[in-house]
Amino acid sequence: MKAVGYSRGERGSARAPLEDIELDDPVPGPRDLLVEVKAISVNPVDVKVRSRVTPETGYQVLGWDASGVVRAVGDEAGHFSVGDEVFYAGALERPGTDSELHLVDERIVGHKPAMLSHAEAAALPLTSITAWELLFDRFSIPEGAGEGDTLLVIGGAGGVGSMLIQLARRFTRLQVIATASRPETRQWCERLGAHRVIDHRQDMKAALEESGTEPRYIAGLTGTEEHFPFIADAIAPQGKFGLIDDPDPSSIDIGLLKRKSVSLHWEFMFTRSMFGTDDIEAQRRLLERVADAVDDGTLITTAKRLAGSINAANLETAHALQESGGAIGKTVLEGFR
Repeated sequence: MKAVGYSRGERGSARAPLEDIELDDPVPGPRDLLVEVKAISVNPVDVKVRSRVTPETGYQVLGWDASGVVRAVGDEAGHFSVGDEVFYAGALERPGTDSELHLVDERIVGHKPAMLSHAEAAALPLTSITAWELLFDRFSIPEGAGEGDTLLVIGGAGGVGSMLIQLARRFTRLQVIATASRPETRQWCERLGAHRVIDHRQDMKAALEESGTEPRYIAGLTGTEEHFPFIADAIAPQGKFGLIDDPDPSSIDIGLLKRKSVSLHWEFMFTRSMFGTDDIEAQRRLLERVADAVDDGTLITTAKRLAGSINAANLETAHALQESGGAIGKTVLEGFR
């Protein structure tokens, strides 16, 4: 099968060269689906792994978002059949989705939204899972609740922010304030449903005070090191702060959260698959909810840019865009040609 991977690279460098390669077709295990990958999307984890992991032997295949068609099922897989169209984010400790055929545990897979193309669907899994878990598992906000409270989304135009804004608006009664610094990213956040957009390059505390808002929930999706003093100052007493990026722990004084009894929550969507938690199947169920919400018009795809077919050259370009910090929504690639 065709795939894209890399075989060498220096730790700390995101420039390990990607290559078009040929690999043996994988064989499904008992709970696995063998998926013919039709489309993928790029996430920060792709460039993080590429910069930090040097393969000891062979190739490292990246990619943690896919939409495709089931071609075989394991003996113990019971939720899907050959021919089903599916979408999912895969597992960090297994080979990635940048390959024509891919193995994935059926418990973290959902049926693809019928209303979307494979390219449109591939934009959704990882960011939908991350945003859903942050909102409903880490922050413990019941669906339909949140009246009178505010969620501040720092980095609203990125992949996770794009889904978090939608989920919070459609499934809770929270007031949603997003941050964005460019006209096009502000417009994107407004289109997705943010009640208000403020500039994270300006004085965010002043912007919140102007609106008389003290957020009970703050989602730090980017720049946590830079924004942490503001977060501790701006959040409501007994509020909840959740983050997904990788700040240097030595640069964050969590003691700033003490006087307000603020709780800190890490969200890492690979935890369930990595540790085989008892509730691993929650990811399949939430992807099915997302698919239903897309099909009934409640949610929209966050695919913003089609970067061509799935090959090393196009993935190099997509990774560079991801690293630039200028991406809006998700960049997707479709088909191996």
